[in-house]
Amino acid sequence: MTGKTLYDKIWDAHLVDETPDGDALLFIDLHLIHEVTTPQAFAGLKSAGRKVRRPDLTLAVADHNTPTENQAAGIDGVTDPEAKNQLATLSRNVKEYGIEFFPMGDIRNGIVHVVGPEQGRTQPGLTIVCGDSHTSTHGAFGALAHGIGTSEVEHVLATQTLRARKMKNLAVRVNGELQEGVTAKDIALHLIGLIGTAGGTGCVMEFMGDVIRGLDMEGRMTLCNLSIEGGARAGLVAPDEVTFEYMKGRPAAPKGGAWEMALSHWKTLFSDDDAQWDHVIEINAADIPPTVTWGTSPEQALPLSASIPAPEDFDDPVKKEAAARAIRYMGLTSGEPISGLKIDRVFIGSCTNSRLADLRAAAKEVEGKRVANGVRAMVVPGSGLVRAAAEEEGLDEIFTAAGFEWREPGCSMCLGMNPDTLEPGERCASTSNRNFEGRQGRDGRTHLVSPRIAARAALSGTLGGE
Repeated sequence: MTGKTLYDKIWDAHLVDETPDGDALLFIDLHLIHEVTTPQAFAGLKSAGRKVRRPDLTLAVADHNTPTENQAAGIDGVTDPEAKNQLATLSRNVKEYGIEFFPMGDIRNGIVHVVGPEQGRTQPGLTIVCGDSHTSTHGAFGALAHGIGTSEVEHVLATQTLRARKMKNLAVRVNGELQEGVTAKDIALHLIGLIGTAGGTGCVMEFMGDVIRGLDMEGRMTLCNLSIEGGARAGLVAPDEVTFEYMKGRPAAPKGGAWEMALSHWKTLFSDDDAQWDHVIEINAADIPPTVTWGTSPEQALPLSASIPAPEDFDDPVKKEAAARAIRYMGLTSGEPISGLKIDRVFIGSCTNSRLADLRAAAKEVEGKRVANGVRAMVVPGSGLVRAAAEEEGLDEIFTAAGFEWREPGCSMCLGMNPDTLEPGERCASTSNRNFEGRQGRDGRTHLVSPRIAARAALSGTLGGE
């Protein structure tokens, strides 16, 4: 009998039914919800007279629209009418349906993809969905996690199941030794630069190899977070001792005898040696440099030491046109070095890089130094608990002494849905996950980087500065 991949094992364990043509119904173990993709879903439930099937398997946070200042004022402190309405609607709906909710101002609140793991709600072997594409983050625990649309949010609320089709299996093996200063963010951007934003289409991507095993949970979450930007449906890392150590003592993690039972199951969650892969990508860790995006797609990524390409460097006519448009939008010149590009803003945060390890890495770079004149830099912790832990270590004092703004938790400048946005034409070194046109604000220019590179950019006022 042929062995199974980790994805195969989780799929088979959650399959409720499957039709001959491949349409399947999966049981969902955890449904994460937030204020942006739930109003229509709850409205649909009400109009059909349905209840939430499993409130106990649902967790709500407010994150996308929340301001990152003065959260003690609650919803009354939100000035944007649409954001205020969405936040108020979520608050009403979770109360009506008996769903656990961490509202703005609660120390447990924060970005949904930071909160789930932090609370121990994210566990190996689970199926996890959320109306947000970066739900793939939770795959770092060996969970099958991915984003869903608003109509699917309603379906999961009503049935605790999801209609799905089986994906293909893609292995990404990273072995060898990383260069000094290269992080999980660089690995992810390097991979996307190699395969493109459609490289993982139709696949679940499992990260494997010595380098992946050497990453902490924060690094693994960064990798899985960005798997969606490589076109994959989800990202996975098989759980191991690093995973189990992270989970011990989390509020919702199994306790006592239940922990031992869970652990014995979690240790079976790996891809068998004779598992069949549809695609395999092998990467030598030594080939991964500090990496930055130069354009308006995550695949437009190059070594920090490279120069801006010319459209004619691309053979594919679609990529050629995309490069020309990106160069125009980003205000760049073909042939100019990436290192040395002047930046106006720095954002350290988002569900990609807002955890304690990310903040420590940035603080190490800026301690005892000052943000360059003319640069506005902000640090936005991923949750109230991350913020409190960082303050206990004195990281907030390091950042503020250096001239950074120390904010309250939320999605913040990752996307233009709250007050933290770029002004037209501003160039930002950002630790977030998307650099599309207007993603951080109308006509804003975004370069995706690691926390380390972002911190250095804040100090020098340029990409690649020391």
